[in-house]
Amino acid sequence: MILCSFLLLSSLALVGWAQSTNNTTTKKFCRNVPGDAGFPTTIQWTSLNASVSGRLVHVVPSVQFCKTLPGDTCTPQQLHSSVFRDEIPGAMNQVNWEQDYDSFPPSLCEPESRVCGQGNVPLFGVLAESASDIQAGVRFAQAHNLRLAIKASGHDYLGRSTAKNSLLISTHKLQNISFTDNFVVGGQSLGPAVTLGSGVSLQQMYAVTRAEGKFAVGGTAATVVAAGGYVQGGGHSSMSPLLGLVADNCFELDVVLADGTLVTANEVQNSDLFWAMRGGGAGSWGVIVSATFRTFPTFNASISTIILSTNKTESMAQVATVHAKHIFDRDALHAGQYFYLSRTNILQANATGSMVMNILTFFPNASVSQAAAALTPFLDDIRPIAGIDMQQSLVQANINDALFSADDSVGDNLVLGSRLVPASAYRNSPETVGQVYKQLLDGGATNILGNLVAGGKVSENANVSNAINPAWRTAKTHMILANLWSDSATIPEVHSNQTLFQRIQLPLLEVLSGKDSGAYSNEADILEKNFQTTFFGPNYAKLSAIKAKYDPNDLFIVGAGVGSERWDIEGICRV
Repeated sequence: MILCSFLLLSSLALVGWAQSTNNTTTKKFCRNVPGDAGFPTTIQWTSLNASVSGRLVHVVPSVQFCKTLPGDTCTPQQLHSSVFRDEIPGAMNQVNWEQDYDSFPPSLCEPESRVCGQGNVPLFGVLAESASDIQAGVRFAQAHNLRLAIKASGHDYLGRSTAKNSLLISTHKLQNISFTDNFVVGGQSLGPAVTLGSGVSLQQMYAVTRAEGKFAVGGTAATVVAAGGYVQGGGHSSMSPLLGLVADNCFELDVVLADGTLVTANEVQNSDLFWAMRGGGAGSWGVIVSATFRTFPTFNASISTIILSTNKTESMAQVATVHAKHIFDRDALHAGQYFYLSRTNILQANATGSMVMNILTFFPNASVSQAAAALTPFLDDIRPIAGIDMQQSLVQANINDALFSADDSVGDNLVLGSRLVPASAYRNSPETVGQVYKQLLDGGATNILGNLVAGGKVSENANVSNAINPAWRTAKTHMILANLWSDSATIPEVHSNQTLFQRIQLPLLEVLSGKDSGAYSNEADILEKNFQTTFFGPNYAKLSAIKAKYDPNDLFIVGAGVGSERWDIEGICRV
């Protein structure tokens, strides 16, 4: 993969290259940006480059990067491949996070852009290959008062892995994987485990654990990094009803702190930091070098795929009601499920499109006949609904193979909003679920994504000491509204989509979830008005105190993260 050389630094004319955003008249405390007297000189950047063995690069948006390739472009297949984008330092899976819509004029770099701006993409990046590379980058950012961004893969629905006028530390090249049958902390054996570098994707993890006859809890996306934002946010999986959240299965973290020191965090060492980094939010604590997770003997699972389609909103609402009535049918088998509803042709002007609900259910350690029996009551109640077309398949596979993904389709403009829906909502009034679906669809919702990734072991793990929002322990599902727009959208249209969840969809979803249900911080709305409570529940005060201890100067600030209320939206100036 071709990277933009550090030699390009000299061409940027750093001093005066960009106007400072710092307001010297009000004397706010701000990070240094190009044009500020304290912004590093070319000589100082050269020194950093030498300290990381030439691994400092000029970072550009993904479309600009494509212009450095043969033919001066990327194919549509490449632009929509998470595996391809994972190799580009400045790329995010959702390209809207690379854009700066709010500057004047906007700074954009999209496939049809004649001139590419830097947008919301870091200026420079350390492509770390060791803990010492990370330490050098962190110490440089601290010494020069720079905005810092940390990125493992760019699979980040809240855009926290990128930041305007920042220094990026990329952990993508930290690819170490090691196994043990007896991981010990404080003299106590915790059992079999795998240690993963903070660049190892789930795709890679499943391939290696499969070969070892083992399994570690994870999701289905190819380029999610277990030892990154995934575990820090909590980490849900279709295997969570059986085995718990990823944060519940984490034994230890190796972390570079804001002062550049490398520490180990577990139940014995830096135990408060260990508590915070398992559920206390991605990007707020330090840079993970590696993480150790519990492993289980591998097993087979039966996988059901049911596709229900219709062009009638009333029929799809009935499907949602029936689904809610039967949501507890598979609890005895500890099944996890994704039930994703989407409209087709959603980016075409004035197109309503047909509605498709794709229901993917994983039955761990269950035979095909057991899975079929568990699904029968649901399917029997679906068949009488008018206007529903149904397709179904049921197979068995090794769980590593079942969750392995060769690639993910990404590269869109997309934002999310979400809520955790308590089990009581399904027990008390499944009809309300169908009513909420109908209201959301009538209101123009294009993607309603349901995740049955709670209950079972997630609830049983309420006594596990970590920073997981307690709302997870009483939840049954994690519900997401996804809103997309095309590259041709105007700035007002972009802003309308960015705020759609808070303005229109959240009040409808709260009819189902309740106003205090909480949300999963890794798949949520960065514009949450009360993110402290919504994402972290009663844990926020404790998290803030731990943040002050380990990062007193707020080097690690991300949108809707712990301490971010003290900073402007760009994380540049204190408010």
